[in-house]
Amino acid sequence: MRAIRVASVALLSTAALALAAPMAAANDGGTTPNVTSFGFTVSPTTVAPGGTVTLNATGCQEPLVKASSGIFDAVELNEGKPATAKVDADAKPGAQYEVTFDCKGEKGTTTLTVAGHSTGTGTTTPSKGVKAGLGGGAGGLNGTEIAAGSALLAAALGGGVYLMRRRADGNA
Repeated sequence: MRAIRVASVALLSTAALALAAPMAAANDGGTTPNVTSFGFTVSPTTVAPGGTVTLNATGCQEPLVKASSGIFDAVELNEGKPATAKVDADAKPGAQYEVTFDCKGEKGTTTLTVAGHSTGTGTTTPSKGVKAGLGGGAGGLNGTEIAAGSALLAAALGGGVYLMRRRADGNA
């Protein structure tokens, strides 16, 4: 009887951990907005290759904020004044790039999307289409997702062992 109580507590604890793990991952730095002591924006959030974006950072006590990305040269924002950056002309249409703002070592990130090629008529043409094969998980798993998956697996295995032992005890 004692083994059943211990197994139940272990199973419930594992389930509680598995349910709490996604909440801990709510601010993973990927698709959710960053929480920083200063504000930052990129405008517009979608830009054509070769286009210009306006970068803005507010509330940083340091007079200099550095903004950087893989599709434009690093830009320094002085005294909280906005600055512009020219997006590389060879930026991949449809791709999303991370823009990082650095205020005294504290970093915040946001996403900048590159629009499709312009036809010169005010319309855009779609990119070459969808690449199939990797699915939504192609970006890689973070530690919290791995821990949550491991916890769910452990709960399933623990439940299976519990039921098998219970069945074995009942048939003996």
